[in-house]
Amino acid sequence: MRAKLTYALTAAVLVVYFVLVGSRGVLLIEVGTPLTVTFGVAVLILPVIGLWFLWKNTQFARRANQLAAELDAEGGLPVDELRRTPSGRIDRDSADEVFARRKAETEDAPDDWRTWFRLAVAYHDARDTPRARKAMQRAIALHDGKQPEAA
Repeated sequence: MRAKLTYALTAAVLVVYFVLVGSRGVLLIEVGTPLTVTFGVAVLILPVIGLWFLWKNTQFARRANQLAAELDAEGGLPVDELRRTPSGRIDRDSADEVFARRKAETEDAPDDWRTWFRLAVAYHDARDTPRARKAMQRAIALHDGKQPEAA
């Protein structure tokens, strides 16, 4: 719950920031000189890109949470079986062992979104965020019945 609240607060702050930046872009355009119009348009592009990125990221998080809830209802969420160091960090060898099992599971059932979801969690535990995100995107695409992009 704390993560959702933090995300919502960060998103709200970003939206306010985008509005403020956008208003400055409009003010620059209103001056009407070629230079200020050019800068105004450039400034307006940044909030548009930011809003698009925020929207896509929110949709991704929402869909991943829906898959987690569905998998939890089925009793298929991965169990945290990772060993931890005394400081609480995940033991690298333990993460590698779990990852190897998850990867083999996914290779055995490459069209099952559940295996891709669990592989995404294993990538995340191994601190490989880009691959975790790709695996989760594939899980979402398979769940939605879409043909996922080639990895």
